[in-house]
Amino acid sequence: MIRNVTNRIADPTLAEMGKNLKEAMKMLEDGQRRIEEEKEKKLLSEDIPGPLQGSGQDMVSILQLVQNLMHGEEDEEPQSTRIQNIGEQGHMALLGHSLGAYISTLDKERLRKLTTRILSDTTLWLCRIFRYENGCAYFHEEEREGLAKICRLAIHSRYEDFVVDGFNVLYNKKPVIYLSAAARPGLGQYLCNQLGLPFPCLCRVPCNTMFGSQHQMDVAFLEKLIKDDIERGRLPLLLVANAGTAAVGHTDKIGRLKELCEQYGIWLHVEGVNLATLALGYVSSSVLAATKCDSMTLTPGPWLGLPAVPTVTLYKHDDPALTLVAGLTSNKPADKLRALPLWLSLQYLGLDGIVEKIKHACQLSQRLQESLKKVNHIKILVEDELSSPVVVFRFFQELPNSDPVLKGVPAPHMAPSTLGRERHSCDALNRWLGEQLKQLVPAGGLTVMDLEVEGMCVRFSPLMTAAALGTQGEDVDQLVACIQSKLPVLTCTLQLREEFKQEVEGTAGLLYVDDPNWPGIGVVRYEHANDDKSSLKSDPEGEKIHAGLLKKLNELESDLTFKMGPEYKSMKSCIYVGMASDDIDVSELVETIAVTAREIEENSRLLENMTEVVRKGIQEAQDQLQKANEERLLEEGVLRQIPVVGSVLNWFSPVQASQKGRTFNLTAGSLESTEHTYVYKVQGTGVTPPPTPSGSRTKQRLPGQKPFKRSLRSSDALSETSSVSHIEDLEKVEDMSSGPEQSTLEAHSPEQPPGAPAPQASQTETLQNRTQRPDDHPQVEEPGSLR
Repeated sequence: MIRNVTNRIADPTLAEMGKNLKEAMKMLEDGQRRIEEEKEKKLLSEDIPGPLQGSGQDMVSILQLVQNLMHGEEDEEPQSTRIQNIGEQGHMALLGHSLGAYISTLDKERLRKLTTRILSDTTLWLCRIFRYENGCAYFHEEEREGLAKICRLAIHSRYEDFVVDGFNVLYNKKPVIYLSAAARPGLGQYLCNQLGLPFPCLCRVPCNTMFGSQHQMDVAFLEKLIKDDIERGRLPLLLVANAGTAAVGHTDKIGRLKELCEQYGIWLHVEGVNLATLALGYVSSSVLAATKCDSMTLTPGPWLGLPAVPTVTLYKHDDPALTLVAGLTSNKPADKLRALPLWLSLQYLGLDGIVEKIKHACQLSQRLQESLKKVNHIKILVEDELSSPVVVFRFFQELPNSDPVLKGVPAPHMAPSTLGRERHSCDALNRWLGEQLKQLVPAGGLTVMDLEVEGMCVRFSPLMTAAALGTQGEDVDQLVACIQSKLPVLTCTLQLREEFKQEVEGTAGLLYVDDPNWPGIGVVRYEHANDDKSSLKSDPEGEKIHAGLLKKLNELESDLTFKMGPEYKSMKSCIYVGMASDDIDVSELVETIAVTAREIEENSRLLENMTEVVRKGIQEAQDQLQKANEERLLEEGVLRQIPVVGSVLNWFSPVQASQKGRTFNLTAGSLESTEHTYVYKVQGTGVTPPPTPSGSRTKQRLPGQKPFKRSLRSSDALSETSSVSHIEDLEKVEDMSSGPEQSTLEAHSPEQPPGAPAPQASQTETLQNRTQRPDDHPQVEEPGSLR
């Protein structure tokens, strides 16, 4: 309409105004439309997370986000984590996941043929490499999932009506699954949760106690359990044996177990790290017997250093329908593509590469085992396993009056409390040793673990870590050297612990804290005057004293490390004394702690009391000065206070008023008059402060000697004897040299009386008298300076 009007207007000015109005209206309408669209987008995007808003992000931003999530933000402190060494074979495994996603886009027929070829090839290769003939393979991500599927297969095989009647069949005849006491923690609970079985269906078979390894299953006791279950109407279903236990790598007597399982119709499943040695040319008979079992679980990923490859469960069964029902086989191409990363990696490595990696790991364990046999105070727990690729060791020491528990042997004559305390003490030292070795040799892949009988130990399992971390023989040599360097610290700390405890218990004001988890010399707490011994709550005053004590001890620059923390069984602060790297004088250490803590307590109490004393002193001084002013008014009279009259009266009859003030003596804590200062023009010395307490046994250190170092007694005695004899020789020489001089002096002074002192003596005495009188010329101070 505006356009038609402007076209009919002949006046150019009016036409221009109409055109401008049209453009202004269009701009307003467009702005209003944009505002409404932005409001609609804002309402829609309120519930959408930030990264998904808008038109998406570029590839660089997304990869940068992934990198930050993997390695942390730039402002965060870097964490010391072990990153797997991904070689070319690892790249092949990672490529398999990408290829699997790409292959899944093929048409169904081509995808079916390709996945079947990949699954059959990988199964055949693994069965040939690990000597498991005519076997089938199930590839899974969770390591325990394969065993759960095998248990389902065993249930379907033994209970023919299980598909129809379900758990009613199991109720009438309960199945029993036998697990070794050395099995992986949580394995039995996982199986019961996956199978829907109650926990009574699990039977824990103990290990040997009298003969053989204490980490091997007791076969005789297992047979007794099987007979008892059959008599009770139960069905022995499956036995899980170990070819290398999860803790120390021991192998059960698989040959004997296989005979027992065939006798009672039990399914035998084997798992463990020692199954990797089946790929080698020489295999021990106990591990070789695993090739006759019904199923086994392999973990080629850690063995060969392949990231993100599946775990494989090999099994033997003739009924494909039951394996399909149990979930061991699948018709889905995606399930078959799980084997693709392993299919690519095995081809890349070849048989020689696979055998070389496993052989290298076994050689590393044998190298460490042979080296540790030559190291004192180190006990190896797998000495009978000559072919085991796992080495477990711990520190021990035989002292003259030591507890045999340090050697891993229980003492029947020891009290349970003493036995447990010594066990925890040794465990703390081994835990410290393991953590130190993990930091010093990160390529070793060490693990600190707690065994039921032996206690805290250190495990070296190169089959599970060497391929990923790139462990070499030089790393094993470095590990042995680090162990030897830490042994003097461990032995010295262990020897000084009892002495430290006795010294602390014999020192007043100190309390020995028994902390079994602390690997150092010991833990001590200072008991101040207001310490409530019956309370377990935190003590602010004690925490302040211990914080000052920690600061003072660290300032001494000794070889010991000190830290402060709460007590083991309460919240009270304590001082933790660290490991001793050399022979430490424990008596001096304990006495220094006691004296320093006492000084800190006295100083803090003096500062707390000083505020109250000064406040009372100021109040008392004000009262005395006010009283003195009142007395001065009474003496001078009222007339002297009138301005004009007082001036005239003071002119005719001046008042002799003395300047009086008060001074507060901080040392004595008393209020004194300043009259002495004004009369004698000198400030009073007051009371001499008390001397600072010090230890009675604090010794003089040699130049360069660090605190708490114990000096050699023989060298001290020798030095004292030589110094005394040297002083006696000097005195004899002085007596011999002073005799002729004295006779010569008497001969040249005949006028001097016999009893008169020598002139030199009188001059010396006069000089001493002058030097001993420093206050003959006192310093005069202003009268008002101390008011």
